Amino acid sequence: MLSCDICGETVTSEPDMKAHLIVHMENEIVCPFCKLSGVSYDEMCFHIETAHFEQNTLERNFERINTVQFGTSDNKKDNTLQCGMEVNSSILSGCASNHPKNSSQCLTKDSTLKHETFYSENVTESRKFLKSREKQSGLTEVKGSIYETTYGPPECPFCGKIEEHSEDMETHVKTTHANLLDIPLEDCDQPLYDCPMCGLICTNYHILQEHVDLHLEENSFCQGMDRVQCSGDLQLAHQLQQEEDRKRRSEESRQEIEEFQKLQRQYGLDNSGGYKQQQLRNMEIEVNRGRMPPSEFHRRKADMMESLAIGIDDGKTKTSGIIEALHRYYQNAATDVRQVWLSSVVDHFHSSLGDKGWGCGYRNFQMLLSSLLQNDAYDDCLKGMSVPCIPKIQSMIEDAWKEGFDPQGASQLNNRLQGTKAWIGACEVYILLTSLRVKCHIVDFHKSTGPLGTHPRLFEWILNYYSSEGEGSPKVVCTSKPPIYLQHQGHSRTVIGIEEKKNRTLCLLIFDPGCPSREMQKLLKQDVEASSLKQLRKSMGNLKHKQYQIVAVEGALSPEEKVARRQDSQVFTAEKIP
Repeated sequence: MLSCDICGETVTSEPDMKAHLIVHMENEIVCPFCKLSGVSYDEMCFHIETAHFEQNTLERNFERINTVQFGTSDNKKDNTLQCGMEVNSSILSGCASNHPKNSSQCLTKDSTLKHETFYSENVTESRKFLKSREKQSGLTEVKGSIYETTYGPPECPFCGKIEEHSEDMETHVKTTHANLLDIPLEDCDQPLYDCPMCGLICTNYHILQEHVDLHLEENSFCQGMDRVQCSGDLQLAHQLQQEEDRKRRSEESRQEIEEFQKLQRQYGLDNSGGYKQQQLRNMEIEVNRGRMPPSEFHRRKADMMESLAIGIDDGKTKTSGIIEALHRYYQNAATDVRQVWLSSVVDHFHSSLGDKGWGCGYRNFQMLLSSLLQNDAYDDCLKGMSVPCIPKIQSMIEDAWKEGFDPQGASQLNNRLQGTKAWIGACEVYILLTSLRVKCHIVDFHKSTGPLGTHPRLFEWILNYYSSEGEGSPKVVCTSKPPIYLQHQGHSRTVIGIEEKKNRTLCLLIFDPGCPSREMQKLLKQDVEASSLKQLRKSMGNLKHKQYQIVAVEGALSPEEKVARRQDSQVFTAEKIP
């Protein structure tokens, strides 16, 4: 048998009890004071008792007094049942909120939720009501007497304890069985526990611990997600950085390759052929443009092949007799010149279609060698030689490398010059002359020694070189000194003399292999104009490169001296002028 906790009715089965409870729930009760609805009869009684006690206390007292004095035995029974329900309803509400299993037997899920909302809204009013009852002692006594007279002593539904007064029973239930009711009171001694994370108040330490564990699990989950996200972000950032570094290295490598290839093309090391290939290619271009007849092409090609076969320059770019023409000019004109020193006889060689853009070093060597071949002091070391063509000069430098001269320079040029357009400079001219037993040395003017980047020490050194043979000599001095090889970044020229103006300023006389023969031949005229010498004269303001090197010839070497210089060239050094 099952008994209804609301009305006490007994049924035989659980389905009948569920149907019976649904009847209770369908009978909607409305509060006469605030129109609250959707709760059970016992909950409504508790609501009126706590929330509307002051408004309804006198009416209920009068009604209960009338009931005691004039009511029938049936009415007493009904009222006794109704008043008993007041206590039982509050207890039942507490049980429903704290024990879900018991609640499911008495009320449906919706009713339980409504009751929890109802109870939470009236907890504060209930506490105020309990405190106000102590102040209203008169009303309390009247109510207690009415309660006792009408209903008898209340009994605790949890432990069966009987109290004389309803107030004592309420205190007993709310203090002794607070863990079942979950109704914390301000004047009770039961400890309360605040959640340190969200501030929720719990009446049980174990409930608080479980509640805090939920917070910690949530935080741990969030932190784990953050770590996963952070790890993913770090991995992505690392991948992006690696990709950026790879692209940067690839771009740097590409630029280095391009720069290296550019330098190779600039210095003739790009395997695009040498003098012969460039000569033929440029002559074909001239023919295609209509500036060279095909017959001329074949004639020049035959002459070039013959010159290459014997290793002697064909002389087509050579201009002779300029030193003699300059001697006549300075004797008869140049009134602003105080004195001029000229080198020994030298021929001018200019670049051709076969070496244009890279052959200046070879052409300057030809100029220097042409002067030495006309000087009796070098007959012993240069006996039987003629001015070689450029491919022959390349071969001679390779032979000097094979003898052991300048191994470091040889490795920089891959020990190969023939068939390339590789540039040569002061070092290559030095080892080539030394291998021919011509005594010479390199002087390095490695920084500017005058204002605005000029090199006055360079001019002074050249003046001392040419003027050392005589002092106080006539206006024009034709010395026996060979010309000087002059090198700077990207180009080289030949110094064939120096003039001193009446205002004591110096001016170098220079042969430039970039100047064509038709310009140089203007100097061979009887009446040379001063403007024609403009291409030869270079003042101090015209030579403002950062660094200059010169190769100056001093005489001939003995075989023993040649061997000693070859050994010295293992560690190549040059005289430096600060």
